[in-house]
Amino acid sequence: MLPGAYLAFKKNKTAYYRSGITFQNKHISLGSFASEQDAHQAYVEASHLLSDFSTTIDNIFLLPTILSFGKAISLLNFRDNHIYFKNPIYLRNNYFVYYLSPSEELKFDIDDLFYYSSHKIMRRQGHLFVNDYGMQINILSRYGIKNYAVPGRDYYFANEDPWDLRYSNIIIINRYYGVTKITSHGASSYKVHIHINGNYTVGTYLSEDEAAIAYNKAVDLAKKSGITKNYQTNYLENYSPREYADIYSQIKISKKYLCYLKGLSAK
Repeated sequence: MLPGAYLAFKKNKTAYYRSGITFQNKHISLGSFASEQDAHQAYVEASHLLSDFSTTIDNIFLLPTILSFGKAISLLNFRDNHIYFKNPIYLRNNYFVYYLSPSEELKFDIDDLFYYSSHKIMRRQGHLFVNDYGMQINILSRYGIKNYAVPGRDYYFANEDPWDLRYSNIIIINRYYGVTKITSHGASSYKVHIHINGNYTVGTYLSEDEAAIAYNKAVDLAKKSGITKNYQTNYLENYSPREYADIYSQIKISKKYLCYLKGLSAK
């Protein structure tokens, strides 16, 4: 067999070839190939990437290669930063880049390195997600951004780069379900809506936390009135149960909304 190529068989006994290389005492799989020559070529290219420092993360995509772009990034990162990731990650100073394609790179804080080194980012209908405990999790949810959130209304990117997912670059405007921040003449307030066959105004509140609790109260009242819709409610971690209950009991709800619920209960 040519160097780096290994004969293997599928379950139906069809032959194919695997390729691998050992570098710094670590064996790295380079992928599966239809021919022995291709498997060997992958080994040759990997050997070149790991030894020739004229090839860098900035010019690797200009070179024709039989290796997948993700494998080429993993090899370069191992060579330059002495740590191997199966996912297409390259370490920079104080942050890392996750490559979705040769022309699409996401920037993350080092704090997220462990998570994304073990969770592959996928894309579906324009959304980026990972599989976590059998569930598809939108990567923006790690920042408290809800699935229904709208860029520019509920959050925005400080440097206007939507590929820069470092925490300092993501500014959350509306963190809670049903709550929208309103700014008028330099002052902020928080308007709450709940959707029941259309949007109903719950009220307008001076603080975001009060608005979030008002939304929760509106959901509870809706359920008591027989509405079975599966609403998500807000979790406020900075309040003790007693503090939360005090605010909850005192929070005012729109009379129009209460009348609407009363009408439902009377039917």
